[in-house]
Amino acid sequence: MLDYHASPDLLNDKVILITGAGDGIGREAALSYGAHGATVILLGRTVKKLEAVYDELLAQGSPEPAIIPLDLQGATKQHYLDMAETLKQQFGRLDGVLFNAGHLAVLGPFEMIGEDDWDKVMQINVKSQFLMTQALLPLLKATPNSSIVYTSSGVGKQGRAYWGSYAVSKFATEGMMEVLADELDNTTVRVNCINPGATRTGMRAQAYPGEDPATLRTPQEIIPLYLYLMGSDSQHISGQSLDAQPDKIRPRARQ
Repeated sequence: MLDYHASPDLLNDKVILITGAGDGIGREAALSYGAHGATVILLGRTVKKLEAVYDELLAQGSPEPAIIPLDLQGATKQHYLDMAETLKQQFGRLDGVLFNAGHLAVLGPFEMIGEDDWDKVMQINVKSQFLMTQALLPLLKATPNSSIVYTSSGVGKQGRAYWGSYAVSKFATEGMMEVLADELDNTTVRVNCINPGATRTGMRAQAYPGEDPATLRTPQEIIPLYLYLMGSDSQHISGQSLDAQPDKIRPRARQ
């Protein structure tokens, strides 16, 4: 999918919400979606970062975006319901959601995971996505060919020592995607996961502080799959967990 070439008007007139849009893959997805015609809704915790992406979108000639400052750790069901109503009133539609925001926590032995750390990871990586998806589904169902994309991980497909609560949260994300895709099989809403793989982001640097970032692909290099799953070329794809870097997938260990 690294060689997918999207048409310039792939996302014309579409409204797409991105969580964690202030930097890394979320920022790159926002700029790419905007460059292909979408009106992008930038959701994140740090307003300054969202404003910088907002300015970049305007500077490149994209449709005027919108900003939703929201801390997923503290957000409640009512916050998401209110957000959905605001989107309905202001835009009248929602064509796609990219759930990109996530929390890594400290990596270490399973027996050392603190309850507060566990709760924070599950709140941000799982519960917030569950509640936001519920709130946004009526809008997505009302729009032809809408797309939900969750962010998975290699450690959400095969458990790995010391990845603890983060890995468990990504297994939960994969399961949520599969359940929802099956339920929505006879609708125009498609639901998929992307495993971005080893990418030059802040979260990757946190997990692998000694790694040379120059050896990793940039968010821009893996964005073709993100475009593909938001556009009409993927109308037939649902219930899939796709790797943005299939050529760099680590083989499973022999049993």
